[in-house]
Amino acid sequence: MYVVSADQMKMLDRKTIDDIGIPGAVLMENAGRGTVEHIRRRYPHVGTGRIVVLCGRGNNGGDGFVIARYFFNAGARVAVLLFAPGEQVSGDARVNMDAFLNMGGRVQEIADEAGWQEMAAEIAHAGLIVDALLGTGLSSEVKGLYRKVIEDVNAAAAPVVSVDIPSGLDATSGRILGTSVRADLTCTYGLPKIGLLVYPGAARVGTLEVVDIGIPHGLIEASGIHASLLEEIQFAGALPQRDPDSHKGTYGHVCVLAGSPGKTGAAALTAESAMRTGAGLVTLGVPESLNPVLEAKVTEVMTAPLPDAGSGMLTPDCLPEVEGLLSGKSVIALGPGIGTGGEICRFVGQVLERAAVPVVLDADGLNALADDVSALARCKVPVVITPHPGEMARLVAMDTAVVQQDRIGTASGFAEKYGVIVVLKGARTIVAEPGGTVCINPTGNPGMASGSRPWA
Repeated sequence: MYVVSADQMKMLDRKTIDDIGIPGAVLMENAGRGTVEHIRRRYPHVGTGRIVVLCGRGNNGGDGFVIARYFFNAGARVAVLLFAPGEQVSGDARVNMDAFLNMGGRVQEIADEAGWQEMAAEIAHAGLIVDALLGTGLSSEVKGLYRKVIEDVNAAAAPVVSVDIPSGLDATSGRILGTSVRADLTCTYGLPKIGLLVYPGAARVGTLEVVDIGIPHGLIEASGIHASLLEEIQFAGALPQRDPDSHKGTYGHVCVLAGSPGKTGAAALTAESAMRTGAGLVTLGVPESLNPVLEAKVTEVMTAPLPDAGSGMLTPDCLPEVEGLLSGKSVIALGPGIGTGGEICRFVGQVLERAAVPVVLDADGLNALADDVSALARCKVPVVITPHPGEMARLVAMDTAVVQQDRIGTASGFAEKYGVIVVLKGARTIVAEPGGTVCINPTGNPGMASGSRPWA
């Protein structure tokens, strides 16, 4: 499923209206009606209570007026609060506000915090709150009246449904702009916005539903959108089927270069994981003084002791043996637990330069690379790097917090600059490829936040 930034969604809306000829009022009607359908499925008894719809003056508020109209027409008790003077509402939003009024609905204008406090009873007695305050165009911090309203909504007992995006979220980065609504249900329009899928924004969305508002699929395909949400259906057909007439040599031979004193577990974990995920053969190249430890620790994995002069570390001195070990291998996993220091940096750089098969670079291999990122430019084979946020921060010489504020931008920028695939780990792992393709992985859970083996 494609996912979009705020600007990309704005572009798709504009092209649908201007190039395809579907009026904005139709898109707004589809958005509001689709939201009502999701609300009724999620809250089947909603029509028996009081529904409070909080509207801003823009198109987000216009969606709110459509929702209010449908529930009002069905006989529900609907209170619409508008946080702007009515004369400031224009365009399609104005059309839908007038339609609601012409049906006999009432719109209460809220000008300041005093006016909001007078309506406190509406929130206290609401059976459902619809958040149609601030949309995807928000880029500055929420302050004043809107901040107070959002704080009170979050403190209310009633479930909250956000229109397109919880008010206060940056639709592109997921950053909380001062404060934001904590929704129980978010109905987003056309395509999911990136900010709904990455943290911290993802924690404010509740259940996410995508409403088809009529944007043509062909228009989306032709718009050059490169970001997507990984879905199970994409993997169901991607995993290769094993031929009954096959053997261990059919499924590749992984070479793992890993391990140092105190970090033999990283080497063993990597090699055993390669076996469990389907490799036909795995050979683990380790410093020779650690080989007895790994011989005892792994069973299916073969070990290859590499000269270490008693240091327990892989250094450039063992490169001739490494080159021999790499002969006939299908892929190299480089870096888990190999340690740090100048010699390690040289070792990693020279393996990258000499590699003839794809390389997956992880852990201490990334830390070594941080001292000489240019080694990637000298590598002649495909490279996948798998940093966690701290490792990514070292690679790009930034603070970890800065990386986390723009995970997609950081990962995709590095992938493009160095021609590698970046798997930026964390909650909602980001996979970025050269050329701009970005995927968001929605799987995983907090139980994975561990150095242990959750599958053991």
